[in-house]
Amino acid sequence: MLVLPRSLLVLIASGLLLIEQQPSRNSEMSQINRQESSPQKEPVTSSETSVPKQGPETHPTLEQQAWSILEAGAKSEKIRDRAAATHVLGLLPNDRRARKMAEAALADNAPEVRSASAAALGEMRSRNSIPKLKSATDDKDPSVALAAAHALLQLKDNSAYDLYYEVLTGERKTGKSVLAQAGVLKDPKKLAEIGFQQGLGFIPFAGMGWKAFKTIKKGDSSPARAAAATVLSKDPDPRTTEALANAAGDKNWIIREAALEALSRRGDPSALNTVGLYLSDQEGEVKYTAAATALRLAAIRQSRPSKQK
Repeated sequence: MLVLPRSLLVLIASGLLLIEQQPSRNSEMSQINRQESSPQKEPVTSSETSVPKQGPETHPTLEQQAWSILEAGAKSEKIRDRAAATHVLGLLPNDRRARKMAEAALADNAPEVRSASAAALGEMRSRNSIPKLKSATDDKDPSVALAAAHALLQLKDNSAYDLYYEVLTGERKTGKSVLAQAGVLKDPKKLAEIGFQQGLGFIPFAGMGWKAFKTIKKGDSSPARAAAATVLSKDPDPRTTEALANAAGDKNWIIREAALEALSRRGDPSALNTVGLYLSDQEGEVKYTAAATALRLAAIRQSRPSKQK
């Protein structure tokens, strides 16, 4: 039997002990290395979590500003503002947003607003609104019923003739007699007033509105000038655009409104910058007309490049 020296046995035992301890040390070293190599995250302060990062400042576009003005006017507590903002929606044909706003105004508590709504729907030629306009011909207020009938005529819907038949004969072909119930047919002055008010939709003073008519004083030249501005909307001479743009700065708000509406119907986007100046006009009628005109001219400007392709 081979007997190893004691010193050799001690050496062998020490080697085995070192082999057993090596894995654990390697594990410890690898953990230390990972901690040193991984980036240390700094503690997040409460101020960093509570304060959002500020992005670049944005400004509303001309179209966004115009819609905001019209929507604010349509929701105003003042009847005059709601009626004016609703009336100019007629300058925006084929615009679903404008149609929805005008239709919603048919349910307004004020007859002035409901009349403006019916007139706008007829002006924008919204055939989708015919059922609502038919219902409006039974409105308890005669001015609303007549405005709805006129709108139906613009849409070439023959049901409108029932109300005009009532005005002529004193009785309606079918349904309720709205004018008779309101006592209009027995009051010549009231009938004349309503007739003139609705007649504004047929003559060159259409853009003036009822408020403008009541504002006119004896010797005032604004009706003639406003009518001239309306007629000039169809003048092919390009110099007329500049003339209307200048008239939009007139001291008389009736002229300003008529000129802006004429620029809208003229459809020349070169006037867009001028129109934008009156989005903050002190007169609501002018401000709302400017907003609707800006939207119409902006839409025309955007559509033209696609047509040229």
